[in-house]
Amino acid sequence: MSQNQAPAISNWIREQVRRAGVGGTVFGLSGGVDSAVVAALCKEATGEDNLGLIMPCHSLDEDIAHARLVADTFQVKTLTVNLSPVFDSLKAMLPEGNQLAYANLKPRLRMMTLYYFANLNHYLVVGTGNKSEISVGYFTKYGDGGVDILPLGDFLKREVRELARSLKVPRVIIDKPPSAGLWAGQTDESEMGVTYEEIDNYLKGLEEKTTSDLTSQVKNKVNAMMTASEHKRTPIPIYYRKQA
Repeated sequence: MSQNQAPAISNWIREQVRRAGVGGTVFGLSGGVDSAVVAALCKEATGEDNLGLIMPCHSLDEDIAHARLVADTFQVKTLTVNLSPVFDSLKAMLPEGNQLAYANLKPRLRMMTLYYFANLNHYLVVGTGNKSEISVGYFTKYGDGGVDILPLGDFLKREVRELARSLKVPRVIIDKPPSAGLWAGQTDESEMGVTYEEIDNYLKGLEEKTTSDLTSQVKNKVNAMMTASEHKRTPIPIYYRKQA
C-alpha cells in the first residue's frame, strides 16, 4: 500500500509549496531512513528547488556519511552547518543540566537553522516525523516537531521503510537501527523502552480494534507515552478573558 503512495505524497508536497506561495523545500538530512524518504519525495516534488541541511552536532561520522550518501543518491543540493560549537557555547552559558535537557538542545538548534534557510530561500520546512513517533510523542517540541508540513505523518515506521525500499533508498540506511543521535550509543527503541514493531502493531490494532493479541505491558507502555505527550500534539492553550 505505502509503495504506491510515493507519487501522491510528492504531489501533495508540491501542492503545499504552491499554496504557501513559496519557492521550494528545506529539510534536515540526518542519515536516517525518515529523512532519506523525505529527501527523495521533495526532490520529486520540487526538482532543484530544495535544500538538504546536514547539521552535525557532535554526531557520528557514520551518520554524516549516510546523509551525504542520500544526497548523492537522489542528487539533492546540500549545505553542511556544524552546530557543535554553538551547542558547546550554549551549554557553557547555562546552569548544569541533565542528559535529556542537553540532548533536546540539538534538535532545537537544528530547527532554528532550518528556518534560517527557509527564510533565506523562501522555502517550506519539511519535517521527517512519522505516525509512530508522533503518536507516542517521540520528538522534541519546537525541535524536530517545529516544521511546516509532515508528509510522513500518517505512515507507521514500517510503512516508511516500505516507501524507502520503493524509492531505492540505500539498504544500509533502511537497515540501520533508528537513532536520533542525541548521545553516543543512543537508539530510539532503547530510549523508549519499546520497539517500533510493537508501537506499529498497537497503533494498527487500535484502528482495527484488534489489540487483544498484544501484551498488557506493551499496551500500558504505549498508552502512557501517548498520554504524557498529548501536549505536543495539541494547540497551545490560550486563556480567554471572561466577558463582563
